[in-house]
Amino acid sequence: MTPAIPSFNDLKIMKTQSTGLVFCLLATFFLSATLLQAQTESLPNVIVVLADDLGYGDVQPTGVNCKIKTPNLMTMAGEGLTFTDAHTPSAVCTPTRYGLLTGRYNWRSRLARGVLRGYSKHLIPAERATVGHLMRKAGYNTQMIGKWHLGWDWAMLPEDSADGQAQEANPNPKQKRNANVDFTKPVLNGPDINGFDGYYGHCGSLDMAPYVWVDTGEVTAQPNRTEEVTNAEDPYGWYRKGPVGADFVIDEVLPHLFQKSISHIKDRAPLAKQGKPFFLYLPLPAPHTPIVPVAPFKDASGMNPYADFVMQVDHHMGELFASLKEAGIDDNTIVIFTSDNGCSPQANFEVLEKFGHDPSGGFRGHKADIFEGGHRVPFMVRWPSKIKGGQKTNALTCLTDVYSTLRELTGQPKEDDGGEDSFSLMSVFKGAAESERKSLVSHSIGGQFSIREGDWKLCVCAGSGGWSSPNENEAKKQGLPRMQLFNLKADRQEESNLVAEYPERVEALLGLLGEQVKDGRCTPGNPVPNDRKVKFRPASTAMPAK
Repeated sequence: MTPAIPSFNDLKIMKTQSTGLVFCLLATFFLSATLLQAQTESLPNVIVVLADDLGYGDVQPTGVNCKIKTPNLMTMAGEGLTFTDAHTPSAVCTPTRYGLLTGRYNWRSRLARGVLRGYSKHLIPAERATVGHLMRKAGYNTQMIGKWHLGWDWAMLPEDSADGQAQEANPNPKQKRNANVDFTKPVLNGPDINGFDGYYGHCGSLDMAPYVWVDTGEVTAQPNRTEEVTNAEDPYGWYRKGPVGADFVIDEVLPHLFQKSISHIKDRAPLAKQGKPFFLYLPLPAPHTPIVPVAPFKDASGMNPYADFVMQVDHHMGELFASLKEAGIDDNTIVIFTSDNGCSPQANFEVLEKFGHDPSGGFRGHKADIFEGGHRVPFMVRWPSKIKGGQKTNALTCLTDVYSTLRELTGQPKEDDGGEDSFSLMSVFKGAAESERKSLVSHSIGGQFSIREGDWKLCVCAGSGGWSSPNENEAKKQGLPRMQLFNLKADRQEESNLVAEYPERVEALLGLLGEQVKDGRCTPGNPVPNDRKVKFRPASTAMPAK
């Protein structure tokens, strides 16, 4: 049969249908592209950089009289948002890292005081919700590069199989450190059980053995030597005796970790542009001891090696920002820069003071203390496409708030277990004066508590709770009150103890702390259990007479 020849009208109809089909296809394509772009914009890459022992006054954006030049962090502040009232949940390393990753106060965990060591068992159980889990659930690639310091499980030879637990129970740095590890076997229960697709890092602080790199459970190079630098040999660059991997060089650790991170950014950038974002947790080993600045930063500050090392951290942050621009993902990448606690006395406050520099930025105390210098830290956020640059906020903030901020960012629902002590900062990013956080619980190395509400801060201890004078033993010998009440607005230095003048304020703050301990959370939600029985009140809470 001869096929029918279409008429002119038939051809016109076919042309119209074809044009409509093409239009629909084009519309679908552009709609898909628009949705992809919207998805990419709604899911920015996230990088959290956690410096180690960097004080509130050590960087120019927060240190009003800072004498250390930190131009790249100043640029970050000029392009982002600086928090002036940001705090770590603890005044020391391990507990703060726990709080940042879980959105939960560290003292709720089994670690009641102190820090873990290089051979300690893992602290965060696999079932505990973390930022890593949150981000992975939202479709992010998750990576940890740097200082873990939350314990992982080495393969131990039989005679020393319990050594990690012994170290964890006794945080004394003079304890046995040369645990007999089988470095040929996999490391278990590292960041990979806590929501990270991969990790590359060192077990603890850079002055803690063993000094080997672990890449997602595998030691990258077997130890081929033992090293130690004593405090007498170098009061800034000392580190404890222990085995050292063939590819591990103490002085090169900081630049090496930034190089690893920048390579990771370059590798992930093409996928990030396709709507597959990444989350990078970058906990630095600096400027913690060993304080080992390298050329051209060595002696660059004109003050001391600590100031030089801070300058080196700032330089590497500049390299990280440059890599984001080079990769074409700068506008849609959130970078958070902060520190795990206040500056350590290892920085040599006396020398820095001669140059007019105060690592604590005018606040009392330093690392380990319950006073502000122990836990008030720099906290800056840069997100070019969303956050207006050059802003400062007085919003009360804790590093635990990172959890709920990223939960809201990724559109995930609140749950009772996870982020129990975390308030989202997204409203502050958008210009609000404060978040929903109204109170703050802080914790010292000795396990002492403080609670703050508004300008009032109650320290539930007689002394510093840490290393500065008076420590708890000194305070008891001096017969000082068992608690200290300060008004931070009127008394920035925490010098006037008002505990006798305002007993009702003391009891109100103790009651608030008691509720938050009992409920297992400071956020709205159903009560949840703590991992241990938490004691916070001193043996006697009788108020001294006026």
